[in-house]
This record gives sequence, structure tokens and C-alpha cells, in this order.
Amino acid sequence: MTARERVAREGASGRPTINDIARLAGVSKKTVSRVINESQFVKEDTRSAVQAIIRDTGYVPDPQARGLAFRRSFLVGLIYDNPNAQHTIDHQQGLLEAMAGTGFELVVRRVDRTSPTLVEDMRAFIERQKLFGVVLPSPVSEEERLVSLLKALDRRYVRISSTPLDQPDRMVVSHDGKGAAQAAHHLAGLGHRRIGLISGQEGRRSSSVRMRGFEEGLAEHGLVLDQALVRRGAYTYESGVVAARELLALEPRPTAIFCLNDEMAAGAYLAAREQGLSVGGDISIVGFDDAPIASRLWPTMTSVRLPLRQMGRIAGEMLTSDGLSEASPTPREIVPELIVRNSTAAAI
Repeated sequence: MTARERVAREGASGRPTINDIARLAGVSKKTVSRVINESQFVKEDTRSAVQAIIRDTGYVPDPQARGLAFRRSFLVGLIYDNPNAQHTIDHQQGLLEAMAGTGFELVVRRVDRTSPTLVEDMRAFIERQKLFGVVLPSPVSEEERLVSLLKALDRRYVRISSTPLDQPDRMVVSHDGKGAAQAAHHLAGLGHRRIGLISGQEGRRSSSVRMRGFEEGLAEHGLVLDQALVRRGAYTYESGVVAARELLALEPRPTAIFCLNDEMAAGAYLAAREQGLSVGGDISIVGFDDAPIASRLWPTMTSVRLPLRQMGRIAGEMLTSDGLSEASPTPREIVPELIVRNSTAAAI
């Protein structure tokens, strides 16, 4: 009979506990705790026996209980507010990769940046969960109120943003403007001169940074972004449809549209097809992020690749390593890369 079967037969409810492991191994809870925490004060044969029972039962230590034993927490928070679910999923995957095998666990919490009780809610969340530290992706990373709260609570944090916002050892910087400039070079190089742009939400730093980078890229080719060809989006598919419809209704219409994320670019695909225009033929469309949707649409979408998963992994490594207490000379920097596919072609 396996240890797991013995636990079930002897009436233990739910998942195995440290008490079950101690009883099956014939040792004290303190000895089991020492094995889990890799203490040197355990005989090797006892260690091997306890570890075998842990494997057989599938026992997983409670991170909060383990934190009490170490007098520290093993919970990391990911606090986000982003209408693009793919961003959060990618950051989360990267964080989980960074924490694999470290004993840290991830707690994910969505917030509303506009809430008047944001700081109070986050104070209660952080204290209730006894978080070791927090990762703040864009746009939450722009909330200085949260940063001040984390400092007051003496919690570690790492911010992910398109531009530097903090001391270098607290930042992962994605340099979105450089990626947008690559999109401008690409479209200008294809001969496009009447170029539309669909921006992101007002007040979002990433939107202003990407737009400014695109304008700077155009300027290197002697071009100026016509403000009459700029429409406000909200980083959502639906806002991309509405904005692209307006741009494509102009006379003359733009020959290319740069969208500040892939969701809005996908919406622009629909607007083009509603008017009988071929994407990559009659109209060129470029997105930003290189989310999975970019390679699944037809024609496949030219997009600026933002390695969100890598950024999450870097943030996780920074947060859970001892290196966070030592200032780094520069922020951890990511440079986006333009991925050229079939949604762009020479201007007609």
C-alpha cells in the first residue's frame, strides 16, 4: 500500500498535511519541517525516508506556513490593470518560470486604477496575504501611490514600463518607442506617405511613448504624422474597429495604419474588409506586441514584438533574488523587434 493510499484509508480529509507525513515517517513535525527546509541537522536516512513519503503522497508545503518557519513570506503578488488579457497571461507565465523551484508562489490581483479606494484596498491585500514582494506591470507601474505604499510597508517591488520610472534596480524597461520607430522605418521604406495611427487610451504612458517613437521614426525619413489621420483607441478590438472605420472613410484614405497594439490592429482588419479592401494589398496594417493573434490572422500581421514573457521572467528573478538589494548600473532593458509578415506591402 502506498503512502497516499494509507493517508486516504486512515481518514485524512483533503490533501496530505505535515501531520500525515510525520505520522507515516514515524518522526516529529519538526523533523519533517527540517527536511522540507533542507536543514543540515537531519540524518541522511531519515531525510531520504521523509522525502520518499512526500513524493508518494504528493504533499505540498503551505507557503504561508513555511514563511512563518523562516520568519519571511514566500508569496509574490502580480497587481495589474490592463484590458489586454494576453499581456497579463504572458507576464504571469514569465513570473512562474522565474519562481520555479524557488519555493515562491504567485498571487494575482486585478485592480481598477481609477478607484478612489485603490491604495486602501491594496494595503489590505498586501497585509492580508503577507506578500514578500510585488510586480507592477504597465499601467499599474505608473501609479506612484502604490509605489509609496510598498515603500511604507517595506515590501520589495519591481516595475515594468516602457520608460524608466524608478531607480534602476527596481525597473524592467521595454523601450516601446524604439519598437514604434522600427514600424515607421518599415512603412516609410515601403513608400507609404499617408499613414494613419490608432493610439491607445488617454493617460497611458505606453500610448504616448509609442506614438512619439513612431513620429521620431517618420521624421528620420522627412515625414510628419498628420494629426488628421490619428484616432484615439482603447487598446481593445472594438475600439480598433471604430477608429479604423473612421480612417478608411476619409478621402483620400491612408495607405497604411499603425495600431499601437495587436487587438486594435485586428479590429482594423475587420474595418478594411467591410469596405472590400485587401489587407497587405489595398491597405497595410502594423500592430504592436506580436501577440499570438498576429500570426493567426490572415494575412499574417506585421507587428512589433514585445517579449512580455521574458519581461515577466526578468522581473521575477529580480524580485526573488538577493540582487535586488544591490543597485544595478542600468535598468533591465528590453528592445522590441519588428516582425515583418504579410499585412504590409509597397504603397500603391
